[in-house]
Amino acid sequence: MIVLALITILVVLCAANAKTHSFKLKKRPDHEFVRDILARAAKGVKSSAKVTDTGSIVINDYENSQYYGEITLGTPEQSFEVIFDTGSSDLWVASVRCDRSCGRHAKYDSSKSSTYVANGTSFDIMYGSGPVSGFQSVDTLNMGGIVVQNQEFAEVTDATGLGAAYKLGKFDGILGMAFPILSVNSVPTPFENAVDQGLVDQGIFSFYLSNCRVDEGELLLGGTNPDHYNGDITYVNLDQETYWHIYLDDVQVSGTSYGNGYHKAIVDSGTSILTGPPDQVAAIAASIGAKEFINGEYLVDCDYNLPDISFVIDGKTYSLSPEDYLIPDGDICLFGMMALEIPPPTGPLWILGDVFMRKYYTVWDFKGGRIGFAESVHGNCPQ
Repeated sequence: MIVLALITILVVLCAANAKTHSFKLKKRPDHEFVRDILARAAKGVKSSAKVTDTGSIVINDYENSQYYGEITLGTPEQSFEVIFDTGSSDLWVASVRCDRSCGRHAKYDSSKSSTYVANGTSFDIMYGSGPVSGFQSVDTLNMGGIVVQNQEFAEVTDATGLGAAYKLGKFDGILGMAFPILSVNSVPTPFENAVDQGLVDQGIFSFYLSNCRVDEGELLLGGTNPDHYNGDITYVNLDQETYWHIYLDDVQVSGTSYGNGYHKAIVDSGTSILTGPPDQVAAIAASIGAKEFINGEYLVDCDYNLPDISFVIDGKTYSLSPEDYLIPDGDICLFGMMALEIPPPTGPLWILGDVFMRKYYTVWDFKGGRIGFAESVHGNCPQ
């Protein structure tokens, strides 16, 4: 799932004994893809795992929007920028066989890789903006210093359905980090393969997203980084292992409940903002004086005295202040919550995207079937 047009990793093993790897994540501006994206529907203790100096790569935070980082495929390595998407389960990049719809993106060329293995199975996926198609291939994948052997992925040959959001965008593909059941062709995900091949000490990965427009974020495979959060991580068991699917007890503003009872929710690194059922989002928007301007999107005065918006998850309250949910654009702010109608059986559904993840360090326990949160520790933003 993603509120990203498609939505919305990998150099040789680092030290043999250090199976925790990290890399920083670039971002791209929401306005490049927000329209296509909106349509797509569909108790713990700190780990002792630390980030190694050699595994940490500093990359700027671009406008607090979508995050992407580098992977390589093949031998010798071919580099690609991909979105790490916890709302999908396929890895795909542009193929050298792609037409003009792939623009000037980096393109995978199997003829230049000695570790390429042909597969040829058709790959067809539908996004809110339209279809994407290609075929499956197999090669060596390197993400953050973790070298995954025999990773099956898709070479996209027609990205017309993504329109300008992809053609003019900064990312070359998507690396899905949800559960394999969502894969178009039932392909094991890169992280699942990393776990099965013994390349990480723990079957978890964690996201730290910066709250600055110029700063670094981090995706850590195989552990957590206590430097980026306060206190212990609170874990919540997943309702189902498809998306990273949990339940919300309630959504509250100034003590008023807008949740209407239990609601399904997913935590999605591929969605830049928060989304929810249209009637509830409209009521919340009205409570802070936000006005709809187009297709479930709202504008509001940049008033940082507005009330917090709180999400109650497994009895614990996670609050977002106006500084967290207002996105400035000149003298007006975009409300960082959008109405998105997702029909049954997948919906109604809330999506807790990057607006939520910037405030809360998020841990994804692939083996344990749970997801964890702790309040992020942010440094001073550059002036």
